[in-house]
Amino acid sequence: MKQFMDSDFLLDTETARRLFHNYAKEEPIFDFHNHLSPKDIANHRRFGDLTELWLETDHYKWRAMRVCGLEERLITGRAPSREKFEAWAGVLPLLAGSPLYHWTHLELQRYFGITKPLTPATADEIWEQTREMLAAEGFDAVSLLEKMQVRVLCTTDDPADDLVWHRQISEDGSIPFHVLPSFRPDKYLAGDEKANAALQEKYGAGSIREALAGALDYFCDMGCRVSDHGLSSLPDTGLMEYLGAEYARRGMVMQLHLGPLRNNSPRLFSLIGPDAGADSIGPKVDIRVLGSFLGSLEKEGCLPRTILYNLDPSDNAAVSTMTGNFAPQVQFGAAWWFNDNLRGIERQLDEMAEAGSLAHSVGMLTDSRSFTSFVRHEYFRRILCKKLGRLVEEGLYPNDEETLGGMVRDICYNNAVRFFAS
Repeated sequence: MKQFMDSDFLLDTETARRLFHNYAKEEPIFDFHNHLSPKDIANHRRFGDLTELWLETDHYKWRAMRVCGLEERLITGRAPSREKFEAWAGVLPLLAGSPLYHWTHLELQRYFGITKPLTPATADEIWEQTREMLAAEGFDAVSLLEKMQVRVLCTTDDPADDLVWHRQISEDGSIPFHVLPSFRPDKYLAGDEKANAALQEKYGAGSIREALAGALDYFCDMGCRVSDHGLSSLPDTGLMEYLGAEYARRGMVMQLHLGPLRNNSPRLFSLIGPDAGADSIGPKVDIRVLGSFLGSLEKEGCLPRTILYNLDPSDNAAVSTMTGNFAPQVQFGAAWWFNDNLRGIERQLDEMAEAGSLAHSVGMLTDSRSFTSFVRHEYFRRILCKKLGRLVEEGLYPNDEETLGGMVRDICYNNAVRFFAS
């Protein structure tokens, strides 16, 4: 029987262990898609307890708590922080096989040095120990990111945002990493008339295209390198192609997250709003529309560097093979949202290896609102090394540690640096 989540967690071969400990473990992080609050980073926010740190905005945990039958007051309601934490401690042991179980314990280990499982029996001790540590130096929002060797992170920002917190961060010499805005124009593509009018007024524009172009100029002046789109399907409008061309002209990377069905529960939407944990895997990617969209941009000489993410895992083969049609401009992205678990990440790695080049992957991202979620990079790296280790152990790849080690370092960090900077 293996020890619970020890230093060789998920590393089931000697090759995997060498690759992780010698090549992956100490690599820095380039996190090109997350939902962290730039205000919290700018203000070096302190967290009073694990409820603030873990449960305040994490709809992954909210969803799991609802599945386990907890009432909403213990999730997003007005229950005391301690009671909410104890509720999470009661749910967690029921999540065997869930990435939430693994992430929670990796966070306890990496940030707090706590190796015992979180259960109702250990909740009091862990609550008190972590509260004491969070009150000490080295546990504010900036320090938590620095602890995980974050070098660059890209937040997710509305084109109407004034980016005041990004400006404050850029002027703060004590923050040792880059925090860059990402351009997220979903509501304007959806034809939100109120939002469109406000953005046109903000930039003195006569059309939504002019307004978005003005916002793009401002974002790029503030260091923006990427756009991000979370779309059930590609909109059948010329505006998306216009934006793609504008991204290419500015040297930006376009990220397309395709396939969610959002805000399914009217009750939770009314109570909490969007991002309440009531989203699902939605329509399959229309691969013909996607190919036509990318092809049109390529034909006009304005296809930006692009990363494609699909939410329905049955779309993996179609989307990954589509990226090969436009290589090296277009990448198959990391396993996303309902797929960023052990099985989903393994499927994504297999697809990339079998239909493309795993060695050229730009690696993992957090897609999270939690400041301790960066252990997800470690989780991915362990699964990556497990995958490569098995190829060697099964005689499917030579025991060439120099080549494999370089590949691991590239996937963990270097490829992202090159892709987003080129």
